[in-house]
This record gives sequence, structure tokens and C-alpha cells, in this order.
Amino acid sequence: MKKNRKTAFGLTISTVLVLSAGILGGCAAGGSFPDTITVQNADSSSDQITVTGKEVVKVVPDMAQIIYSVHTQSATAVQCQEENSENLNKAIDTLKNLGVEEASIQTSAYGLNPIYNYQSGNQEITGYEMHTSITVTDIPIDNAGAILSQSVIAGVNQIDSVSYFASSYDDSYQEALKGAMAIAKAKAEAIAQAGGKTLGDIVGVEEIGYNPSARYSSYKSGSTRNSGALMEAAADMAVMPGEISIDAQVTVNYKIQ
Repeated sequence: MKKNRKTAFGLTISTVLVLSAGILGGCAAGGSFPDTITVQNADSSSDQITVTGKEVVKVVPDMAQIIYSVHTQSATAVQCQEENSENLNKAIDTLKNLGVEEASIQTSAYGLNPIYNYQSGNQEITGYEMHTSITVTDIPIDNAGAILSQSVIAGVNQIDSVSYFASSYDDSYQEALKGAMAIAKAKAEAIAQAGGKTLGDIVGVEEIGYNPSARYSSYKSGSTRNSGALMEAAADMAVMPGEISIDAQVTVNYKIQ
């Protein structure tokens, strides 16, 4: 332990206090500790100490969200739109036949644009293209592969992304928060004991870096339109999605006495 202070736990401690993680062993059930704990510029003049705690919980995703598209090209705008609508309706019917609820299917983006021949000086219109995106949510992970493959057969010709998430995310985050608080308390007890003090009540807690979007683990397909690549990507999506790391971090102020 390295100390540089004027009085024993009096006035201001401007120091770097390093404790072996062994002091904290077993203080927090299921918690993990770094090899060292560093506290910088701890102000004890107010009889308080500030510590941070972080815990990570890993969960296996059980749900998926798929965003894919129907892209068509034709000589006229009307024909292009008709072909796009036909393929889109086939894809939606396929989804419903596979058990996807209508509320989980959303047309998320669409557009109809002319195709220009920029080689000519007149920027001649040579045709039209239409792109319609479909977002499908709340898909059980076991059904994701079949839904992707059958949708490609039905007319989907572009996979944009597949996102995995855990329906238990919120419960797991609460578990991580409890673990982070336990680790913070273990740190505070060790620091107080090292300074000849006892730990008092909590006087303030701050949750750090909560990011709900972290609940998703996404695969980006590169927006390929090649049918062979699409089928291969669909097969890949049926493979194990791995784990999602759910972490929570807190800063806690304790009274010392």
C-alpha cells in the first residue's frame, strides 16, 4: 500500500491507494474483481468515500429482428411498382404462414427512382427501380433460419440485418446492477478498513452508462442481392447467435466514521 498524506484520515488525502484484490475475495457473490483497485484524489474532509462497481451478466439471445428488402427494376414506373408489390405480398404471406404475427411485420422504408444513363449527354431515363424494406420483429430464435430462407424463396432479394436480443434483458440488467452495488460496497469496506474507519450509510448513487440499445447483437449482411449469397447468409443466421454481455456500472458515495 502506497500512502502520501499529512494526517491519519484527516483533511484531504491526495493519494493513489492500491489494494490487493485478495482483500476483497468472496465479498460479493458472483462478482469479479480486478487485480488492483485504484482510488485517486479521495477527499475525506467530508467523511465520505466514492467508489465504483461494475458487473457483467451474459445471456443467450432467444429472439431476433430481421430487416430485409424487395428490390425490383423495370422499364416503366408502373410495371416496377406492380412487380415490387407482388413480391412484397408474397413475402408477407410467407411470413404469416410461418406463424409471424401481423403486428410484427412493418414496411419500414420504400422508394421509387428513375435509372439514368449517364453515358449520354441527355441523362436518358432507361428504367425504374423500387426498393421496399420490411422489418420483422419478435421472432423466436429457432424460427429465424426458416423465416429467412422461405422469405428469399418468396421474393425477398436483399438482407439488410439480423439482430439478436434476449427477452430477459431487463431482468438480467437488474441482476448486473445488484452485482455492481455489491462490488462497490466491498471496495468501500476495504478502503475504510485500510484507513482505520468503518463504513457508514450510502449517501448517493449514480448509475453510469445505461444503454438500452446494447440489448441487440446485430449481424450486417452487406445488403447483398445475390440469391446464392442470400441463401448462404440465411443459413448462417440459423447458427448459434452466441451471447450478449449485459453490464451495469454504478458510482456510490458512502459515509465513513
